Amino acid sequence: MKRTLRERLAYEPVELRFGTSGRRGRVVDLTQLEIWINVRAELAFLKTLPKNQGGIEEGEDVFVAADLRPSSVRFVEEMGGRGEIVQAVCEAVRASGCTPVFEGFIPTPALAYYGFGRRRASIMVTGSHIPFDRNGYKLNTSIGELLKEHESPIQQHVERIRAEVYRQPFEQSLFNEQGMLKEGPQPLPVASDEARGAYSRRYLDFFRGQPLRGQRVAVYQHSAVGRDLLVEVLEALGAEAIPAGRSETFVPIDTENISGELLARLEETAREIEAQRGPLAAIVSTDGDSDRPLFVSFSHRRARFHPGDLLGLVVAQELGADAVVVPVSANDAIDRSPLAAVLEPKTRIGSPYVIAGMQRAAARGRRRVVGWEANGGFLTGSPIERGGALLDALPTRDAFLPILTVLAAAAREGVAPAALFDRLPQRYGRSALLKEFPREKALRILDQLTPQATDGSDVPGVMARLKQYFRDEDGFGAVEKLDATDGLRVWFSNGDIAHLRPSGNADEFRIYAVADTQERADAIAALGVREPDGILRRMEEELDE
Repeated sequence: MKRTLRERLAYEPVELRFGTSGRRGRVVDLTQLEIWINVRAELAFLKTLPKNQGGIEEGEDVFVAADLRPSSVRFVEEMGGRGEIVQAVCEAVRASGCTPVFEGFIPTPALAYYGFGRRRASIMVTGSHIPFDRNGYKLNTSIGELLKEHESPIQQHVERIRAEVYRQPFEQSLFNEQGMLKEGPQPLPVASDEARGAYSRRYLDFFRGQPLRGQRVAVYQHSAVGRDLLVEVLEALGAEAIPAGRSETFVPIDTENISGELLARLEETAREIEAQRGPLAAIVSTDGDSDRPLFVSFSHRRARFHPGDLLGLVVAQELGADAVVVPVSANDAIDRSPLAAVLEPKTRIGSPYVIAGMQRAAARGRRRVVGWEANGGFLTGSPIERGGALLDALPTRDAFLPILTVLAAAAREGVAPAALFDRLPQRYGRSALLKEFPREKALRILDQLTPQATDGSDVPGVMARLKQYFRDEDGFGAVEKLDATDGLRVWFSNGDIAHLRPSGNADEFRIYAVADTQERADAIAALGVREPDGILRRMEEELDE
């Protein structure tokens, strides 16, 4: 009797799961077979949708792009020989009856913008900001991101296609015993530059002319996929853009977790550039797939990091937003700002939730709808007109728009970029994380610290328990309020906020802190992740049962 593919597999498959946005996993587990199954299933789901809901049809193009992680496009020996994820994606697109069109190495929002504008699905191979040993992909419908409501029906397609593929006779399968394509290494398709060009024109057409003239900016390039394009756009708009810190090995940059070490390196780089070229306004960068911005102002030879949720505040005011959607983890400066009047109900963390909130605002007639996340990714849920120029909607995280908007505003007013942030309500944030912290463990801990009774009768007991970890001697006031919308957010009587949440994409446990001074926010975050006796470690020791 002929053996099936499943019977011949020489490893135990690890199934890909949805994270906060897209599917991610360890490269050693990312067989081409697993990628193929999931991409086939997601495209099969899109074929069930009408066109006006993001559906696709047989024979259509599907746009594909990648970040600069080695495993995206080649096999990596030290990771079990896994890789060539783009090639597996393209094979799955062909098997779905569609045509893969490779748009090269471009930012995630560049691919999405191109796909949305042409009403075609798109797939970005990326691990975003997570460590080098992980990767994955993110599929967009023909009109927007996959939403949380799509995940359950997609999973039904995954189970069906997995069963079909596993029971194929091994001799007829595309895959070998290791779950890799039998054909072996495959060349990349010839890359198109159309998506790259369309994304660049989005900003050149909206900002017009050279509004960044006089702004000297360092671009920390590291291994960001948008590193060269960002320099090109800045220069086209009149800035003097100075590349720095380019790396040919992958560097994971998490814009929610900028370490003091990285900030010190950026400050030293800025001082060196300033000594040679003159006054520097800012250091800008993005994460690996260039959908999250990093903005560091520079003045008096000091670097100052501006978190993404405060960056979003400046940008939304500049764009004249009449509806703003942010997740519950956002800095509460927005609640104390003029934008509080147009703030929509806060959402769970993750772009699909922010997008759903923007859709609700647009359905109620709002005309200038925006949103952002604490990591800085800025979303536009409607077209925005300003001074006769039109900015197309881009309902996915974007890094370029916030960077360009802040620099243009500073240039127009003749002030340093830091001055724009000084006008905001003075609330300061910091986040930190423990790596290699299993998500299941973090969820068990939070389950014991979250009120369970719908009538709130157990809230006093939970508050008392929390005070065992957020102690008076560490500067915390009384626990005043809790919010379990996503993770656990805790308000204290002295104005401090601590928010605990496991990552949706990796085994990481995060603490977000907000306070009246940067020093206090930094201290809360440090207390959270201190080894071996910080808040999260003490919770682990006492609550992980």
